[in-house]
Amino acid sequence: TSLLLMAGIMVAVGLCRRLTRRQLRYHRRLCTFLLEMFSTFQICACTNELCLLGNVEPKPHAALTLTYGFTVLHGLTLTGSTCNPCGTLQPMWGGGTSVKMGGLKIAAQFMAAALARVFMRFIWSLEMAEPHSGALSKGCSNPMQTTEMQAFCIELLFSVVFQLTILRVESVNPKYKVHLIALLITMLVYAGGNLTGAIFNPALAFSLHANCFYDKFLSYSLVYWIAPSLGKFVILCVF
Repeated sequence: TSLLLMAGIMVAVGLCRRLTRRQLRYHRRLCTFLLEMFSTFQICACTNELCLLGNVEPKPHAALTLTYGFTVLHGLTLTGSTCNPCGTLQPMWGGGTSVKMGGLKIAAQFMAAALARVFMRFIWSLEMAEPHSGALSKGCSNPMQTTEMQAFCIELLFSVVFQLTILRVESVNPKYKVHLIALLITMLVYAGGNLTGAIFNPALAFSLHANCFYDKFLSYSLVYWIAPSLGKFVILCVF
């Protein structure tokens, strides 16, 4: 049921993206905003559901396989979208995107993160699948299973590794690049998922752990917003 739900989300988002391109191709800003919002919504909604499947046996092989598979599908279906505020900073820093357009994309990403959170909580309330039972009562799932400083360093390091890889594989054939990126994300999730969740995406972190941001805003914003953004700036300054 969970797999069918995620597949349905991807199909619906694909239709919305195609309709947006067809109907709003002459309205550049609105088209860009909606495309980024739909794409980020897909990633956030599917990842929310994937988090519930983390305890599926055999552990952690099933969860890692699903992470790899759906990351490949996201890469193939969401071409042209960054879905990550840190990724939006690069063209803004280099002058390829105006501050206004970059801010528009980041706003779309966080709006999609909030919408995905609300949508998934509604779906979980229907209890269509066994993992949905009790999902609403968990509150803050506390993804930081280490000290705040160590969590900050882990998310910073993962962001640097991820963003550096993105830069290095730009010239790779797209059909191979998506698998390389999916493999890297899966490896990072395996390495640090039990410590911080290995998110390195501010919008996704907010969608997954909104309750934690409400309870401990300073700590979670430092680890899941500032650390990935700082990692991006390190890459931009060095390279």
